[in-house]
Amino acid sequence: MPDPVLETRDLTIRFGGHVAVDRVSCAFLPGELTAIVGPNGAGKTTYFNIISGQLPATEGAVLLRGEDITRLPASERTRRGIGRAFQLTNLFPALSVFENVRLAVQAKAGRGMRFLSMASSHRSLAARAEAVLEEVRLTRLAGQPVSALSHGDQRKLEVALLIALEPSVYMFDEPTAGMSVDEAPVVLDLIARLKAEGGHTILLVEHKLGVIRSLADRIIVLHNGALAADGPPAEVMASTVVQEAYLGQELADV
Repeated sequence: MPDPVLETRDLTIRFGGHVAVDRVSCAFLPGELTAIVGPNGAGKTTYFNIISGQLPATEGAVLLRGEDITRLPASERTRRGIGRAFQLTNLFPALSVFENVRLAVQAKAGRGMRFLSMASSHRSLAARAEAVLEEVRLTRLAGQPVSALSHGDQRKLEVALLIALEPSVYMFDEPTAGMSVDEAPVVLDLIARLKAEGGHTILLVEHKLGVIRSLADRIIVLHNGALAADGPPAEVMASTVVQEAYLGQELADV
């Protein structure tokens, strides 16, 4: 078995007397897509926030390729290869679609803000930005300000930023939330393509169980902040305890 790319050991966070994530230990392998599921308030997004650095752990550790990154800020975790998409979009609304992707490409290239002022000198980076926009089917909107985009197109753009950063770990928090039935397949196809490329470690918080069944290699279930189940999708979905206590009737109906 390959060494894990990402690992959490007894990861815990408390808000006053409330334990939102309770000693969660998981190892995530290269080439594996793990779906993280559970009822509302189970701690899924909070677990994501600790891993990506938006929240500090109270106890426990986050390891990336064996190195303890628990105390590193979110920006440094991104630089080291953790890419995070949020339930709520995290974009530059006043900039154009193209400029948002171009900034992500420049960050990956390590060229800082010089790229915006010297764009003519960096056609290869601009070409990379154009290619990413083509992947997410946003080329026609390249010149539009992000603030003018529909919610679905903003979600697609956020996936584009992740792709541009080329992380080793992709983290998607309900990537199709609020998207129409016509828009959602574009994002799901992109995630499926990332998985098919191999080598990427992908974590996916998702409520749509059909999506989970079609994409996941593994499911972990959180309940009251604790790890309640961890295993292959068929095994987890077949568990009566998990169906009734953690996922509800929706899973039983699948």
